[in-house]
Amino acid sequence: MAGTFFVSADDQPHPARTQAILKAHPEIRELIGRNPWTAIIMLGVVGLQIAIAFFMGRLGLHYWWAALLAAYCIGAFANHCLYVVVHDATHRLIFKSRATNYLVAIIGDLPNLIPGAIGFSICHLAHHARQGDYRADADLAGDWEARLIGNRWYAKALWLLLFPLFQLTRPMRLKDISVINGWSIASLAACAAFDVAVLTFFGANALLYLGASMLFSIGLHPLGSRWIQEHFTLDPAQETGSYYGSLNRLALNVGYHNEHHDFPSVPWNKLPAIRRIAPEFYDTLIPSQTWTRLWLTFICDPRYSLYSRVLRAEIK
Repeated sequence: MAGTFFVSADDQPHPARTQAILKAHPEIRELIGRNPWTAIIMLGVVGLQIAIAFFMGRLGLHYWWAALLAAYCIGAFANHCLYVVVHDATHRLIFKSRATNYLVAIIGDLPNLIPGAIGFSICHLAHHARQGDYRADADLAGDWEARLIGNRWYAKALWLLLFPLFQLTRPMRLKDISVINGWSIASLAACAAFDVAVLTFFGANALLYLGASMLFSIGLHPLGSRWIQEHFTLDPAQETGSYYGSLNRLALNVGYHNEHHDFPSVPWNKLPAIRRIAPEFYDTLIPSQTWTRLWLTFICDPRYSLYSRVLRAEIK
């Protein structure tokens, strides 16, 4: 296991590839735009999660096992979808105004119980602008985090389970980036009110269902390998990866990650068209075959650790 990140003297690959693709296929510009139907999807999924939480609450806490089972089999997919909605709202791919997109993100974030939408939005835009910059890219694990987890399978499994909590620690190391503003305070207030309402009117088992759905959606679940697929690598020559499997239908095409980084102004429903129009730029990149296989490989293969990422050389 490497004890340090891969270091690259080159800039991130996406700006240069974007320019090359636009030169070869200028028609891709027609894909740029917004998809307001994403807000309708968000309302439907939030409604579904509230309905299931109500049902779990009616069962009572002695049916905790049913809440966990439902969270793993249903809730994880629903909450993961909502994370993608927050992601598109971050890039203003739903409505034109930043405020309206933030409102969609805050509402879509409610079933996650932890107010992460606005902080994610701030950090994610910095990730696009400065991919691999340890001082600005919260998508990278901190040195202490990577050393703590190492390459032990049980530690990596625990890291996946608690991934949302580890993410909360990362903004503290970022330079000149703050996740505290009026919108993040509004998000905190909305989440707190939602959590209290669920506990008061639905009961503890409802809160358990939603909390487990959040943890499974980005953690110890095959969906959690999405975070591995995006930028973890054993080959530093390719620092961003895509996934083209069937789970994209439930995950709003979030697997098309090279395409998204190359064209972050293209909404989720049009990302597959980028690859269809410019296959010569993407067929040479190695995609993840399945999220489940990648999930198990990351946990079990000692070559993988949190250091399996590419850092920009100038910030070492």
